Amino acid sequence: MLKFTCCDAVQQFSRSGQAQILRGITRGYERECLRVDSAGKLAATPHPVELGSKLTHPWITTDYSEALLEFITPPSQDPEFPLAFLRDIHRFSAQHLHGEYMWAGSMPCVVGQDKDIPIADYGSSNAARFKYVYREGLGLRYGRQMQTIAGAHYNWSLPEDFWAALKDCCSASQPDHEFVSERYFGLIRNFQRYGWLIPYLFGASPAICQSFLQGRKSDLLELVPGTLYGPYATSLRMSDLGYQNRAQANLRVGVNSLTEYTQALEAAIRTPDPFYAELGVRDGPHWKQLNANLLQIENEFYAGMRPKRIGKLGERPAKALQRYGVEYVEMRLFDLNPFIDIGIAPEQSTFADVLLLMCLFRDSPPITSREQSENDENRRRVVNRGRQPGLQLLAHNREQPFRPLAHELFDDMQPFAEMLDAAYGGKRYSSTLQGLRGRIDQPDSTPSAQVLAGAREQGGFFSYALQLSQQHLNELLAQPLDEVSNAKFVTSVQTSLLEQQQLEAKDQGTFENFVTSYYD
Repeated sequence: MLKFTCCDAVQQFSRSGQAQILRGITRGYERECLRVDSAGKLAATPHPVELGSKLTHPWITTDYSEALLEFITPPSQDPEFPLAFLRDIHRFSAQHLHGEYMWAGSMPCVVGQDKDIPIADYGSSNAARFKYVYREGLGLRYGRQMQTIAGAHYNWSLPEDFWAALKDCCSASQPDHEFVSERYFGLIRNFQRYGWLIPYLFGASPAICQSFLQGRKSDLLELVPGTLYGPYATSLRMSDLGYQNRAQANLRVGVNSLTEYTQALEAAIRTPDPFYAELGVRDGPHWKQLNANLLQIENEFYAGMRPKRIGKLGERPAKALQRYGVEYVEMRLFDLNPFIDIGIAPEQSTFADVLLLMCLFRDSPPITSREQSENDENRRRVVNRGRQPGLQLLAHNREQPFRPLAHELFDDMQPFAEMLDAAYGGKRYSSTLQGLRGRIDQPDSTPSAQVLAGAREQGGFFSYALQLSQQHLNELLAQPLDEVSNAKFVTSVQTSLLEQQQLEAKDQGTFENFVTSYYD
């Protein structure tokens, strides 16, 4: 039976009057995508200057590679805004790609040799150099190719009025920021338990180009020459081939409390690693990585969900969390949807709202090492063979059939869909939940199955993804921005370039002191 952290609170927020507080939920998206040339190869050109400074532009930047675009939507309490603004970013950017395309899938294709993947160059300031050296360190530690994998991150937070009402309903006595952080960490633990629903429902990377393996062995099968696939895979992006890098398997960053989490990150950025030390930090004046510790900075830690806090005084992530508590969570499990020109379907955020709300309200005991292993194994099974008939997951040390477990979670989420429907009016959340539930018993209706079908029909993953990329660019170019919106983006580009120039004109001091002050 479903248990809640505070049963009275669930009933209270289910009432239409109290549910209105949920209209204050704040959301935002970060979408990554590779630029490729007309032949589908990784673009060798610099970031288009018409898109502004990737160091200072608030919405258009790059992630690891010079060719890996990242689009960021401002936080908004309007549930329609993030995707609408993201579409505007795409429409503006599409005008300035000079014959290149935005790769439709999460998994890259023809990227060439690891050493040929260009690291993003942010300029000559110390802040820009810091970002570059960090990325060079990532390439040194894990390989550059892994860093070209793209996805979408969903940022999500609840309003202050919600926390005040929940604290009052649950008769909690601790300070506000401690109460909020405690509840967010409960949400994160439950997301680790049930987040496997995301790659099953929305995973769209069941196949890769053979070139991606660079000669490495795998258990994947040949779909057609040049394309490897998992017959029942949902998200190879989240498998050991993708961002779940085994190099961090021994990092123990627990989420049973804010203190446990931040202390583990602080220890990781200060604990030397013999292998990284052997690689070296500096070669004369050239910096190869920021340090030789387990993590260079906190963001190097890969996780399906992160607690986040924007520092008020420019603090590092762990320090900001320690001082002020959790501000929002960043959910990082979404593959790019290659069938959609902006890479994200509307039902993804709708479903995520419901799942995250359930994870928040549901009882969330501490995760033991045994349960952590169980959670990790369930994720591995779903991303590698989630559509396999008869698939079983682990629940309390016992094998349980996947489909009944998934249906049970949908039953548990229904009250929260109704809660959100009461807040916003209509039946959007309940209808979305009902539609997505059908994918449990019809695995061929999932994006991962549809990607395989398309790749098979079009002669391989590369041909199919390139065709979709070309189609999406044409669709975006056919939707030009109105004059006011276009002028807003042009102004943002000019402002960002000026801000970078002003930053580089300031007295920088030495880079070594800059790095030292970051850790101090």
